[in-house]
Formats: sequence, structure tokens, C-alpha cells
Amino acid sequence: MKTTILNVSFDNLLPEQAVDRAISFLEDDCTKMIFTPNPEMVMLAQKEAEFARVLAAGDLVVPDGIGIVHASRLTKSKISQRVPGIDLLTNLFDRIKNTGHSVYFLGASPGVAEAAAANMREKFPGLNVCGCHHGYFGDEDEAAIVADIKAAKADIVVVGLNFPRQEKWIFRHKDQLGAKIIHGGGGSLDVFAGKVSRAPRIFQKLGLEWLFRLMRQPSRLLRQTVLVKFVVLIIYKKIRGEL
Repeated sequence: MKTTILNVSFDNLLPEQAVDRAISFLEDDCTKMIFTPNPEMVMLAQKEAEFARVLAAGDLVVPDGIGIVHASRLTKSKISQRVPGIDLLTNLFDRIKNTGHSVYFLGASPGVAEAAAANMREKFPGLNVCGCHHGYFGDEDEAAIVADIKAAKADIVVVGLNFPRQEKWIFRHKDQLGAKIIHGGGGSLDVFAGKVSRAPRIFQKLGLEWLFRLMRQPSRLLRQTVLVKFVVLIIYKKIRGEL
């Protein structure tokens, strides 16, 4: 079942169902893309047609932001809960440890992906992280990175770049990597590496991770204004009967 929020379609799945769907991708013969949009990404899709097309091409698109869940309550197909991308990844790692399936980490600052790999191997004994590369690369480096991922024979590629660069990179190279799954991981690698801490569990349960990040980084305040625009646009669409 799909739920559409401002022309961005989400798979209406429980977290465990999303993991099951991802696991099923490992049995397919073609590459699948997993995206986890939040309200900021949905708002960018309103202005940037290319980004909207990329999100629409996702094979599994789940709501990373609580704002998406709240907005869905104004539609005919409500989303029961958010599916944080980082939780989807860790649950996926837990399911594939000791199976032979391999993971490649691409993104973050130099050294972060390697630290993330070490920590995930320790947390999930038997997890096969087959390669890493930082996210500080230019167009001239892409061919070598693609070749490295393909040579590593990664089943899952976690791409941790800022949006929309991340999603566009995945879409552009999805047929060149030889992977089963390419997952837009955002800041997950920084968390896996221990460079950034997640919000306390109570903030996660209440859907207030954004507030915790804002408390830790007040500089994000200007960025959060997009959430207000998101809410206003949702209400406007609802009044006009467009939801």
C-alpha cells in the first residue's frame, strides 16, 4: 500500500515489514534503491523536478521523519509509524550477518566509513563489510569509486551523502555497481562510527529526534523553518481537498 504526501509516494509498512522487503531484494536479479525521505526532502521535491523523479523511482520509500507520519493522518491512507533509515539499516545488518551478504560504506569524512565498518563488525559479528570510501570526492573520482564497489562485489551499498546529492548519485550509478540494494543512508555512517550520537530513546519514541538535534546544534534553526512551510502547505492542500 502506498501513501502519497505532496506527490511523494511512501510505502506504508511497519518497520519489520520494511526490513522483510529489503531482505527480499537480495533475491532479485536487479538493483533496488531504498530512500528514506523526511519533510525537508519532500519540500525540495516540490521545487526540483529531477529530485522528485528520483524519489519516485525508489523501490522502497519509507518515512524517516515524524512529520510525514503526522501529515498522512490528513490523507485516506494513514502511515502508522516512521521507519528511520538508520534503524532499517541496523536491522538489515542483523539479518544478514553470517549469511555471506556483503556491505560497502560510501560517504562521510575521511576515516569515518572505516570506523563505522569496525563498529558494525563488532556489533554484528559475522557482518561482511567488503569496502569503504569517504564522501569527499568529485566528479573525476566517480569512475574509480564505481569500479571499486563493483570489484568488491557488494550486495548492499550504503551511501551516506547529503541530499539531494545522495539520491541523485544512487540513481545515476544504480546499474553500474552490481549491487542488489543501494540505500540512502544520510548521516548513518557518522552515527555508526560514534562521531555523532543519536537522540535518547525517549526522544526517538516521541518522534522528537529533530528537537534533540536542534538542541545540540542551534545553527540548524534556520534549516528547521522548512518544517513550518511543510505544515502550512499540508494544511493548505487539505483545505483545498487535494489530500
